[in-house]
Amino acid sequence: MTPVLSADQVTETVEKYRAFITKNGGKTIHEDAWGLRKLAYPIQKKSTGFYHLIEWEAEGSAVLPFETEFRRDERILRFLTTAMDKHHIAYAESRRDKSNRKAEPKQEAEVVVEIPKKEPKEEPKEEPKKEPKKEPKEEITTTEDKA
Repeated sequence: MTPVLSADQVTETVEKYRAFITKNGGKTIHEDAWGLRKLAYPIQKKSTGFYHLIEWEAEGSAVLPFETEFRRDERILRFLTTAMDKHHIAYAESRRDKSNRKAEPKQEAEVVVEIPKKEPKEEPKEEPKKEPKKEPKEEITTTEDKA
């Protein structure tokens, strides 16, 4: 949806399409409002838009009027309608379950922490630092015989 809509207008638009689905004999299975996001490329000179995912079920004849209504609505920038096979449906359900688990408040769990008693350890004795011994420099003398 176009980014210039207010929150009320976005809600009104989504409600319109929810009602359109039920009016045409369909039912909404899942909805997810993604909110305002950056578009992959500009559409109608707009670089952001409201994303809303609606997973719905209806007869095949209900898809064409639904898409026609999307094309007529100025508030809709882009839409994508896909048919889901059984594998896609199973995947979508598993993703929903994961997101629901994250959203649920975590229940307090009893945590038992066992802390072992520490016995005094003998600290390793530090050896005194040994300085490397300097070896005396050997002087090399050469004698030349002049004969």
